[in-house]
Amino acid sequence: MSGIDASAQIHPSSVIDPGAQIGPGVQIGPFCVVDEHVVLGAGVRLKSHVVVTGRTTVGEETVIFPFSNIGDVPQDLKYKGEPTRLEIGARNTIREGVTLNIGTAGGGGVTRLGDDGLYMTGVHIGHDVQVGDRVILANDVAMAGHAIIEDDVIFGGLSGAHQFCRVGRGAIIGGQTMVAHDVIPYGLVHGARGKLEGLNLIGLKRRGVPRDEIAALRRAYRELESGEGTFLDRARRLAEQSDSEKVQEVAAFILSDSERAFHTPGN
Repeated sequence: MSGIDASAQIHPSSVIDPGAQIGPGVQIGPFCVVDEHVVLGAGVRLKSHVVVTGRTTVGEETVIFPFSNIGDVPQDLKYKGEPTRLEIGARNTIREGVTLNIGTAGGGGVTRLGDDGLYMTGVHIGHDVQVGDRVILANDVAMAGHAIIEDDVIFGGLSGAHQFCRVGRGAIIGGQTMVAHDVIPYGLVHGARGKLEGLNLIGLKRRGVPRDEIAALRRAYRELESGEGTFLDRARRLAEQSDSEKVQEVAAFILSDSERAFHTPGN
């Protein structure tokens, strides 16, 4: 892709840098700004008053609502203008007032959002955050730098994640919850300083996970909660003894490298 595709529709009040790459079927409403290094994929829509800057790529059919600031510099005093990036996947909905920052050289250089996400009003994604597919972040959720949010995660409104935290696939975080530690896949965390209170059973059922896999996860959770040894000892036993794919995923998540401690059952 190079330049502005002939099929793009751009309101005359918007400011588009000649170096920007605007794909087929893109719609840019009034009073938007698109800077030099931006790439907008096919069918992207900027409704109005949207700023897209930095080395930012926006995937096809993503819709960005008014007053969002996409691809600006990190809120990190160590950032010195390095040519880092923001990569946004396809078919995302980015609502009003969302802020998405580019990465930093020390954090890998890329902030990345997957496909088919919903980022509600006021969401903030900090530098070097990695977000998976089909993630839902409700109003005013904030992700601090370097956080990793895996596929199918849901955050309730006014909640957030501490820097370097990992939230495993399919987890759900209640509203007004501060995630200060890693959250196991399919976990349920809630509270002002979040506590792991069970499994995201509703989410598992909605995604059609078989009953035997859900039962295996429930047994695994009980083992993690009250089995012998440390939390890591219990995870190692699950890895050695369980035939469940989902339980193996949880065990592997716990046993992998992390910058943080874990939200553990009953903590």
